[in-house]
Amino acid sequence: MKKIFLLTMIFAVVVTGAALFNSCSKSIDEQNMHYPMINPTRVDANAGTWKPILLTTANEFACPAPIATTSPDYVIQLNEIKSFQNNITTDERKLVEYWGAGAVLRWNEIMRELVALHNLPPYQNPDGTYPFPSANNPLAYPTFPFANPPYAARAYAYLSAAQYDACVAGYFYKQQYNRAAPFTVDATIQTLLPKSTLPSYPSEDAVVMGASVEILKLMFPGDQDYINQRAEEHKRARLIAGANVRSDLDAGELLGKQVAAKFVTRARGDRAGAAAGNATLWAKLKSDCIARGETPWISQETPERPPMLPAFGAVRAFLFDSLTMVNTIRPAAPPSTGSQKFKDETEEIYQITKNLTREQLRIANFWADGLRTYTPPGHWNYIAANDFAQQNFSEARWARNMALLNMAVMDAGIVCWDAKNFYFNPRPSQVDPRIKTDIGLPNFPSYISGHSTFSGAAATVLGYIIPSRAQTYADMAKEASVSRMYGGIHYRSDCEIGITAGNKVGTFAVNRGHIDGAE
Repeated sequence: MKKIFLLTMIFAVVVTGAALFNSCSKSIDEQNMHYPMINPTRVDANAGTWKPILLTTANEFACPAPIATTSPDYVIQLNEIKSFQNNITTDERKLVEYWGAGAVLRWNEIMRELVALHNLPPYQNPDGTYPFPSANNPLAYPTFPFANPPYAARAYAYLSAAQYDACVAGYFYKQQYNRAAPFTVDATIQTLLPKSTLPSYPSEDAVVMGASVEILKLMFPGDQDYINQRAEEHKRARLIAGANVRSDLDAGELLGKQVAAKFVTRARGDRAGAAAGNATLWAKLKSDCIARGETPWISQETPERPPMLPAFGAVRAFLFDSLTMVNTIRPAAPPSTGSQKFKDETEEIYQITKNLTREQLRIANFWADGLRTYTPPGHWNYIAANDFAQQNFSEARWARNMALLNMAVMDAGIVCWDAKNFYFNPRPSQVDPRIKTDIGLPNFPSYISGHSTFSGAAATVLGYIIPSRAQTYADMAKEASVSRMYGGIHYRSDCEIGITAGNKVGTFAVNRGHIDGAE
C-alpha cells in the first residue's frame, strides 16, 4: 500500500507539470521544473531515412494506411476532440502544457523517477546473507529491481534507443501517408500546442509513448499500473490539445510497441540477468587478485555484502563488441597495491579528506548520486534534458540525441564494471582506516571510477551534440570525477583513467552520429 500511495502522489504532482523526486535525492531540485513546449527549429521530416539501431529498415513493421479525412469515422474522431475542448478545465490545460514539452523528455523523466524510487539495496537476512530482487516475483521483498547505477544506465539506454527507432519508423510512415493534422482538416479545432507542419499519422508522441511503456514495464514490472496510467494521461493530452485524432494515436502506439518488442528481446538475451554472479564467481575474483600478488577489494559492510553486479562487464554493449572492449578500451592495470605510487595516492586521499574545504564538500555531495537518487547516469540525463529543451529539437532529434547519450553511458558502465572486477582493487578506506567519507562507500571495487567513466562518456557525446558547450561538459565531467576523491572513495588513478575510458566510449557514439543521417 505504501508503494501504491507514493506512485499515486507522483502522478498527482506531475499532472500539474511538476517532476517529483525523493526528498533524499541531493542538491538538484527538480520540483516545479518548467520546460517550453516543443517547437522545433527543424522539423526533421526526413527522420524516417535515418539509420535505426535495431530495426533492419524503417518499415520493418507495417503501419496500415489511415482512413480518409473525409470519412464518417474520421469526423467522429474530430468530434471527440471538440467534445474535450468544449469542456476543458484548468488542470487539463496544465496536462497539455506538461506533455507539450515533448514525449522523449517526459518519458525520460518518468524513467528517472522510477530509478530513484527503486535505488535502494536490500537489507540483510537474519542469517547474515543478502536477498536478491527477482524479476520473476517483482513485488516480493526485496522488490525488483534494485536500480543501482549499472542497472539504471542499461534502463536509460534501452528506453532511449527504443524511442529513437520508434521515431524513425513513425516518421517514415508520416511521409508515406501524409495525413493532415486535425486542426488543418477542421479549422474549428483549437490548437493548444505550437502548430506542427508534420503529417499527424502516426503520432510521433504515440510512437514514443508505445515504445516507452514496453521498456518501462520490462525494467520495472511491479509498476505497470502506474506506467499505464501515465500513458493514458499522455494520449488524453494529445487529444485535448487538438494535435492528434484517436487513430493517429492508436497507430503510433501500436508501431511503438512493435519496435520496443525487438529491444525487449535483445534485453532478455544481453546477459544482464547473470550480472549478479554467484558465490563461486565472487570467490574467484578475490582469489585471482591475490594470485597476482595484489590486495583484493573486500566489502566494508557488516556482514560483507556481495559486490554489486560483478558480471555486468559481460553485458552486451550497443556500440562495440566484447573483443573491442577488452583489446581497445579496457584500461591497463592500476598501480600495484605494493607500489610507492599506490601509497602516495592513498596518502593523497587521506590528506584531502582530512583537510576538506566547504567547496570540496559541496562538490562531493552535489555529484554523490547515491541511494534514492536517479544515479550518475540519471544525473547526466537531467543535464542533457535541461540543455536540449533550450535547443528547439524535433521529437525525432530528441530521441536520436538521447539514444547516443544513453548507449554511450550504458556501454561506459560495462567497460567500468569489467575493469573493476578484472582488477578487483581495494578502496582507499580499506587500506587506510583513517580515511572517512560522508557520502557513503560503494560496495564494489575501486578501479576505475564509475562516476568518471559515465561522465567522460556523457561529456564526449553532449559536446558533439552541442559543440558550443563542449568545454562546459568536459569541466563538469572533471568535477564529477574529482568529487570522488573529495568523497574519499577513489584514488587519482581511478578518476583520471576512468575519464579517459569514458571518452573512448563516447567517441564510439559520436562516430555513429556522424553516419546515422541526422547531421
